[in-house]
Amino acid sequence: MVIMGRIAAAHGLRGWVKIQPYTEYIDSLVEYPGWWIGAEQGPWREIKIGACEVHSKTLVAQFPDCADRTAAEKLKGLLIAVPRASLPEQDEGEYYWSDLLGLEVVNGAGESLGTVTKLLESGANEVLVVQGTDGEILIPFVATAIKQVDLKNKIIQVDWSADYLK
Repeated sequence: MVIMGRIAAAHGLRGWVKIQPYTEYIDSLVEYPGWWIGAEQGPWREIKIGACEVHSKTLVAQFPDCADRTAAEKLKGLLIAVPRASLPEQDEGEYYWSDLLGLEVVNGAGESLGTVTKLLESGANEVLVVQGTDGEILIPFVATAIKQVDLKNKIIQVDWSADYLK
């Protein structure tokens, strides 16, 4: 499974939910007829989409088993995923956000800066949120800062000094 978004809130009175997509394009999730929803540690369940549309900078969707606002509010915070096999192959140097979560971030001096806990969209570029021993570090996901992403060994090499943290 690849996490593609999060249910952010209930939307309206008829069971619709507002979705924060973790995709490059807001409407990318619309292409998948079925989603899996659940908490990070599970359990997950497959769900069919009754309707889904772009609304401002988010998606709104309605699920057949979610008839009112009360039911929609119970879904808040759940993650949305699709099977990895249903995703298109990535080109060289492209990554799904979910592939970067949990990777160790190491600088050129061999110092571990921490682990990627999430990514943020800043408008100009994506930003890695790295949890280190001294707290959270934000590293722009740009070529000048990111030197290598090694998915096999679960390491991101960065041009980022430990001094930048202080």
